[in-house]
Amino acid sequence: MKTTYIRLSLVTVLLLGMYSCKKGEANVNDYEASVSADSAAAVSDDISSAATMNVKDKQFIKTAEVNMDVKDVYDATVSIEKTVQELGGFVINSNLRSNIVAEDSYNTSDNEATLIRKYQTENSMQVRVPVSKLGGLLTLINDKKLFLNARIINAEDVTSSIRYAEMEEKRISKTEENISALKTNKDKVKMSNENRAEKNQQQLANLEVTDHLKYSTVDIFIKEPKLRIAEIAVTNTSHIDNKYQFNFIYDVKDAFISGFYLIQRIFVGLITVWPLLIVAGIIFYFFRKRKSIKRIDG
Repeated sequence: MKTTYIRLSLVTVLLLGMYSCKKGEANVNDYEASVSADSAAAVSDDISSAATMNVKDKQFIKTAEVNMDVKDVYDATVSIEKTVQELGGFVINSNLRSNIVAEDSYNTSDNEATLIRKYQTENSMQVRVPVSKLGGLLTLINDKKLFLNARIINAEDVTSSIRYAEMEEKRISKTEENISALKTNKDKVKMSNENRAEKNQQQLANLEVTDHLKYSTVDIFIKEPKLRIAEIAVTNTSHIDNKYQFNFIYDVKDAFISGFYLIQRIFVGLITVWPLLIVAGIIFYFFRKRKSIKRIDG
């Protein structure tokens, strides 16, 4: 039961911040509504109305995803990043990379070669812009496309949740008053600490929700439809390998030295087993001597 209460309270605060901002910043919202209307008028017809939608007494969290082909990923990336900054937004991340499809090396002389690399460049970006500028950003991004693979625009209506959060706030405030009226003991201290921790979580949640109401998150994926080819000057490694693969004079000298060292190792090895050599010599001596005695007796 207590866990359910805490979860409901967290949900309350997540959305209550949006309502509080709405009440405390009525003039700001009126101004943003006016800007949104002007922005909507400037946006071309091929941009969804969800990006510029403004309904009285409604609150929306707006997000978008764009997947498209462009002529030059690097140029498009620089342009989009610059546009985002000009609109008062910021770039969360930009992951530009070149995926190598194939590469091969061709010798052009004894010492030089050319590396032919085929690759495709792409970039995954995530940016945030003021909600009132979302339509404008999508329009400017649309101008960079060669082909639009996909575009998703979400406008989540959170009005009912905000109003529910207001009722939850009143309930939490009443609970706080009831806790204050209790006689001081260990249980009261524990309940007060839990209530304070819940309030802190609510404040953090309020900041996050308010931020999502003011700024839209846009995920952008761009790539080039065709492969690019890079010609890179490199060293002819085959010629270098052949050049140093065999050296007659050095190899003869090295073989002579290696043979000398081999003789040394054999000699040292014989010295190491000298007891065995002595035993073998004694056995051989007695064997020969016995053989000679048999010949005399015979």
